[in-house]
Amino acid sequence: MPPEAVIRVSDLVVGFGTQTVLNHVSLAVERGEIFGLVGGSGSGKSVLLRTVIGLIPAREGRIEVLGTDLVHADDSTRQAIQKRWGILFQQGALLSSLTVLQNVQFPMREHLQLSQRLLDEIAKAKLDMVGLGPTDWHKFPSELSGGMTKRVALARALALDPELVFLDEPTSGLDPISAGEFDELIRTLQRTLGLTVFMITHDLESLYTVCDRIGVLAQGKLVACGQISSMLQSDHPWVKAYFTGRRADVLQRRFAQTMS
Repeated sequence: MPPEAVIRVSDLVVGFGTQTVLNHVSLAVERGEIFGLVGGSGSGKSVLLRTVIGLIPAREGRIEVLGTDLVHADDSTRQAIQKRWGILFQQGALLSSLTVLQNVQFPMREHLQLSQRLLDEIAKAKLDMVGLGPTDWHKFPSELSGGMTKRVALARALALDPELVFLDEPTSGLDPISAGEFDELIRTLQRTLGLTVFMITHDLESLYTVCDRIGVLAQGKLVACGQISSMLQSDHPWVKAYFTGRRADVLQRRFAQTMS
């Protein structure tokens, strides 16, 4: 049987005014994989993610998530699907007036009828999953490091036990050690929880070590899609430049050693 597509985008067109940002983009994200989306500034990566989750309307095309056509879905159907995914935005998007524990509890308060005791237990369990303990529960976002902010945002994304997680530049702004630890955390959680992950990233390390497949956006089109090995063989100018630069050479050698 062919792999199940958790996300299927077909002939998607998105624009603002007279500008077309996404020009008939089609891609599929398979159940249980980590799919990385990469592209230059202005290529439409964030626009694609925001269109899939419903923050930006599509001009043309079809978006199916978890078997539902979201372009033509009514509000109740869309809300039911949204409960089955979690989102980590680029800067974390934590609510500054809430503590770490309260931030993680926020989606549960919105969608579930639970006692405070149960809310506390679940939120603490989610924070433990991302490596944060009791000393962090009552801190406010202003007291957190960049890495801690990302971990709290990830715990909040996992609050409703989603099947699908969207990650927008999850390692952006982190030092290399923290970024590597966060990549490892994503992979561990994906395997443990059976998640499907759609990740926007510009981090070559993440693309090599975490992503099962990669899609490349350039000038509003999907110009390459496949495993890292196919990226290294691509003749597209942007793909070639991105995946064969000096830093990429080091990662490529490391990747070749792990595959041998």
